[in-house]
Amino acid sequence: MGMTERDSTFDSAAELLGMISTRLGAQLSHVQLNGARRDRPTLVAVGHGSRDPRAAAALSELVERVRELRPGLDVRLAHIELNAPLLPDVLAGLGTAGSAVLVPLLFGPGHHVKHDLPAAAAGGKVRIAAPLGAHPLLVEALADRLAEAGWTSADSASRGTGVVLAAAGSRDPEGLAAVRRIAAALSERLGGVPVVPAYASAATPTVSEAVRVLAARGRHRVAVASCFTAPGLFAARAAAAAPGIAAPPLGAHPALARLLLHRYDHALTTAVRGGCGQSFRRAERVGTT
Repeated sequence: MGMTERDSTFDSAAELLGMISTRLGAQLSHVQLNGARRDRPTLVAVGHGSRDPRAAAALSELVERVRELRPGLDVRLAHIELNAPLLPDVLAGLGTAGSAVLVPLLFGPGHHVKHDLPAAAAGGKVRIAAPLGAHPLLVEALADRLAEAGWTSADSASRGTGVVLAAAGSRDPEGLAAVRRIAAALSERLGGVPVVPAYASAATPTVSEAVRVLAARGRHRVAVASCFTAPGLFAARAAAAAPGIAAPPLGAHPALARLLLHRYDHALTTAVRGGCGQSFRRAERVGTT
């Protein structure tokens, strides 16, 4: 896909944030408290879980990529439901002396982030990082997956194109607001092409409805961007409703792996500075933290 000035701005920001994350992680490994070396907490990437057997495999590949980026860091995968290992089992496996940072593989602060993760973390040495949110690294991954599916620089320049950002959906207004921010950031990344958020459940519009909204604006070549971390029922449902290009889920995209480390590092620095480790609401509002 060809580069525009806005593309370059986003890529530069994503690259800079990746470098900051790498350097910060190295520094955190040497932080000392009360004169003793501070062991790095385990990074637990927390997915929702799916009956689709490809989902757990995709997230396992993502976790492996995170391990490659941060050698020596204990990185584990957990699921909220449906797939093993479940989050309580992973935390129990750390032992009473173990500490962890839960990095949700979710896009906004919905029920799982606000309730399920804090419940699992209660009584342990566990911090909760911000959800993925409207971060330049996430937008980079979304744009790349669109390009892999056939989106081109000519599409970004056309007055007849549009994009539907397909997400799982939520009954939580903050969760829906997070997806709208991601859609706005992706629109900017694509040079101003309209990007309409749509949902596979719990909220409207659906992907088909969003396609009709864009068609009413004269946007008849519509692609579907996949705001899903892994294959599953909702991702398949969104792709089936696409009238043309349908991007695959993010999977083990390198930018997504870097974003997980960025969220982990931010949760640690918040704690080291004396703040609350469960600072996902503030970080989600900021978006690029």
